[in-house]
Amino acid sequence: MPYAPALPTIAEAIQASLSPVFMLTGIGALLNVLTGRLARVIDRARVLEERHPALQRDDRTRAAAELRRLARRMKVINASLFLAVASAVATCTVVGMLFVGALTRYHIGQWVAFSFILAMSLLIAAFVAFMVEVRLSIHAIRVRDELLR
Repeated sequence: MPYAPALPTIAEAIQASLSPVFMLTGIGALLNVLTGRLARVIDRARVLEERHPALQRDDRTRAAAELRRLARRMKVINASLFLAVASAVATCTVVGMLFVGALTRYHIGQWVAFSFILAMSLLIAAFVAFMVEVRLSIHAIRVRDELLR
């Protein structure tokens, strides 16, 4: 007779998957913030690129410096986005493995733990990259304040 998991086993798998699912909700919120920031940086870069040819020499130099800062911010945001998406994929893998483990007789607890640790590590790295990008944006504001003095 083929193996058929009992209903309580499936219920336990659903309960165990709730934490990773909440984590996915948080990752989704982070992705939303990151894509919003990226869109604003891209919009600012486009405005500067359009104005650049018509600017005077000093203004061109400042615009070029700001474009370099914006390019750096875009790279950091893209890295953070990549890490957050990779964390989401690892988290989905955890949920999938929880169900595979519950529905089969495979003992994959170590793989589940490894995938969860990987997901958390990627999420931590995404937050660190986000923090770096925020610091870069704050520096850009300070530079503009100095120009106004």
